[in-house]
Amino acid sequence: MAAALTLHLDNLSCAACVRRAETALSAVPGVQEVRVNLATRSAQVTGGRPEDVQAALRAAGYPARRSTVELVVDGLSCGACVGRAEAALAAMPGVVEARVNLATRQARVTVLEGASTADALAQAVTAAGYATRPLSDDQEDEAQRIEAEIATARKRMLLSGLLTLPVFVLEMGGHMIPGFHHWVMATIGMQTSWMVQFLLASAVLFGPGLVFLRLGFPALIKGAPDMNALVALGAGAAWAYSTVALWAPALLPDGARHVYFEAAAVIVTLILTGRWLEARARGRTGAAIRALVDLQPKLARVETDQGPVDRPMSEVVLGDVVQVRAGERIAVDGRILEGRSAVDEAMVTGEPVPVDKAPGDWVVGGTLNGAGALRVETGKTGGDTMLAQIVALIGAAQGAKLPIQALADRVVAVFVPAVLAIAVLAVLGWVLAGQGIDRALVAGVSVLIIACPCAMGLATPTSIMVGTGRAAQLGVLFRKGEALQRLDAVKVMAFDKTGTLTEGKPSLVTVEIAPGFERAEVLGLVAGAEARSDHPLAQAVVRAARAEKIAPAPVQEVEALAGFGLRAETAQGDVLIGAPRLMAREGVDVAPLAEAVTAAEAAGHTMVLVAIDGLPAALLALSDVAKPEARSTVAALKAKGVQVAMVTGDTQAAGSAMARSLGIDIVEAEVLPAGKQDVVRDLQAQFGAVAFVGDGINDAPALAAADVGVAMGTGTDVAIDSADVVLISGDVAGAARAQAISHAVLRNIRQNLVWAFGYNTALIPVAAGLLYPATGLLLSPMLAAGAMALSSVFVLSNALRLRRFSPEAVS
Repeated sequence: MAAALTLHLDNLSCAACVRRAETALSAVPGVQEVRVNLATRSAQVTGGRPEDVQAALRAAGYPARRSTVELVVDGLSCGACVGRAEAALAAMPGVVEARVNLATRQARVTVLEGASTADALAQAVTAAGYATRPLSDDQEDEAQRIEAEIATARKRMLLSGLLTLPVFVLEMGGHMIPGFHHWVMATIGMQTSWMVQFLLASAVLFGPGLVFLRLGFPALIKGAPDMNALVALGAGAAWAYSTVALWAPALLPDGARHVYFEAAAVIVTLILTGRWLEARARGRTGAAIRALVDLQPKLARVETDQGPVDRPMSEVVLGDVVQVRAGERIAVDGRILEGRSAVDEAMVTGEPVPVDKAPGDWVVGGTLNGAGALRVETGKTGGDTMLAQIVALIGAAQGAKLPIQALADRVVAVFVPAVLAIAVLAVLGWVLAGQGIDRALVAGVSVLIIACPCAMGLATPTSIMVGTGRAAQLGVLFRKGEALQRLDAVKVMAFDKTGTLTEGKPSLVTVEIAPGFERAEVLGLVAGAEARSDHPLAQAVVRAARAEKIAPAPVQEVEALAGFGLRAETAQGDVLIGAPRLMAREGVDVAPLAEAVTAAEAAGHTMVLVAIDGLPAALLALSDVAKPEARSTVAALKAKGVQVAMVTGDTQAAGSAMARSLGIDIVEAEVLPAGKQDVVRDLQAQFGAVAFVGDGINDAPALAAADVGVAMGTGTDVAIDSADVVLISGDVAGAARAQAISHAVLRNIRQNLVWAFGYNTALIPVAAGLLYPATGLLLSPMLAAGAMALSSVFVLSNALRLRRFSPEAVS
């Protein structure tokens, strides 16, 4: 019988739920036994395909809970290794998705809760040949792991280099300096020279180079050759041929008794050098995350009954009051109880200008306090802090696989076997051409060594790592790595108006009272009805009434009319407050206010009309100032070929006036909150890929419907949760920066892929000797090793250029 799959379910609340879940699972083809436990909210399922089981539970309304497991995978050397590690994870029970990142040497696995533990997943990858362990939550541990990896790679390189140098001098020195060759022959002789080379080359191959043999040959035996197998075969073949030529020369034809110990040793040394350089470069690709983590203070000065006490951050709890001295980094996320200061929030917003903070304001742990002392009440700890969430989001985005990587993955899957086949054909071709076994060996070894699947495997993930890290420094968080590629392809970027393109703090500029009504009476009624609303327009009217010392009128009942306004019952009668479409829907004739309506529309003002007992009472014209950077943001996007649209609930005239002032050509006006996603779909049908930028709860459906949803970090949690990209500071210029860095990352990835494919396509035939008939030149295995090592370094170095990325100023 098949092993039982254990799942944790949501929404189980009664025995009826259990029965429905069991019925749904029993209907899945292949399921042999089902047990659903209400007490543990779990199900044990024997048989059936996991994906069918998941689908049945979702359809029944009791979805299986998912969790994310992160693992550290050692021994990855190329894209083929990544594919095999992912296959090992995908074969585990309950794994929904497995992504292995060659650049970070980490795996991110989405698994059904209860199906496979982190240790079980790690064991599966270890069994596939790659030592794996769960990722530590302690970023310091991970930083130490990276440093240890770099140090180990350096030691191997140095030891290999010291052992290789005498071999290289003994063999190649005689070719370059004839006198040196004669001196060696006259002193120690050729046989002794070869023996010395044998001893030193063996020490290289079975010392620092043992890592290639230990990983490469088992992979070859399993029928899953990787980069290590190519190196092991290439260097091993050169060493074995030379060993036979030294100790059993009779086995080789006359004229073929040559040694290539220097090739075996130099191959190992150069590839170890490349891996050291690669490890250093990979260490720098994660510098953005480590820089953020380093900003978090290790201790917090917590107020206690015995006075201030320095406590480790892990011991700080919600409600603790933390003291922050001038010039210190703030230890916790929380609200200021006492003190005023200017706080440098550049590390989370990308904005260099410090922000003034006062009692009641929220501060973020890791930001730099200015000249004032503060007392802060802890509001968030651990993984809930903004810094922790930023680090988690960057990590998740860096582990993403973009669609552009699909071609590289398909090629890498067959690349190593294809290279082995080409090497065999090269050897056979040279032998059949009568060129001798020694030249055939050189060609075969060169093909094995020059092939570089690691460059193809690193081309995409390194660019994503560096790009998303740099984006975070600029105040742009990619919550989903795939958004990097989709954002580069958008044709239209649509902005919600209020709070996104504008400050979101409208002010009352004009009040036009209809005949028969009094200003104080109308403003009092409106202020009373709007007092409970947190809508920016409502708050603007309340502030204006308060400024004129008009008291809010008592209101018996208020009914919100989504997208239209509200209705209130008062002692003075039934009051309607809202957009012109509300008056049209309710049949209120606003002719007495026609001139005021026309003037407000011409000025681009937002109109709020008031009717009492079915009669038009007043027009309130409100103005919301555009953000200073809005116009330059629009111009920057249009300069990159991205069309800009504005979505607003205002009238067409008012919306068009605001759009003209910002340089926006596409205006979607009089849009109800529920209609924003329809606008997005219309734009998609008309133009193609669309990004939507918004900040409110009513923007969430549009953010989800867009190809890329971009949320303002100052917006609601619902909007942020629906988005693919978050602009931390709420600066609308971040939208242009996000699009610019998306374009830069995709361009960088394309450059890497062109190099990786072009390098292998051009040099593998050269290594096989196809140019020999025309040029008489045969590529040395040593040069092949150097080229291979530099290929990966080139890809990494190109990706690291993104650390200096700076979008054109948008302000």
